[in-house]
Amino acid sequence: MARDKGGTVARARRKKTLKEAKGYFGSKHRLYKTAKEQLLHSGVYAYRDRRQKKRDFRKLWITRINAACRENEISYSKFMNGLNKAGLIVNRKMLAELAIDSPKAFSDLVVIAKDALNGKEYKPAKLSLEKKTSDVKEAKTTKKTETKKETKKEDTKATAKKTTTKKAAPKKATTKKEEK
Repeated sequence: MARDKGGTVARARRKKTLKEAKGYFGSKHRLYKTAKEQLLHSGVYAYRDRRQKKRDFRKLWITRINAACRENEISYSKFMNGLNKAGLIVNRKMLAELAIDSPKAFSDLVVIAKDALNGKEYKPAKLSLEKKTSDVKEAKTTKKTETKKETKKEDTKATAKKTTTKKAAPKKATTKKEEK
């Protein structure tokens, strides 16, 4: 009986490995043994660095916040402590974005943090939304009436089309077999 060597399966497995190793330096993308070894290491590096990336971004955000704090004459730790005492909870990513995109808003946060460190309580200013909400309500009611009118017009057009296009279907002639 002939021996089954399974060459096609082995070749496919090796080709798959070499395809995954495409772009690696030197023999690591040409030779199967070194490619397989490098893929194992690459998987370990990828797993580790997916977790490391989160730490790196946090370090970057803290560095940016610290730089902006130093421009406003306060240290990072005092700034964060002041925000906590004021009861403001803003994550570091957003603080870093504020520090870069709008330094004025960031300096307002620094003032709040400094006041909280000096013992003042932070109370957000009350916004008078009465004027704005009435304008919004008026706009909503006008939109609703306009949409109601439009839908009524569309409904009447659609019903008119339905009534004109419907025709009476002729009845089939039944045979003796169908009656039984």
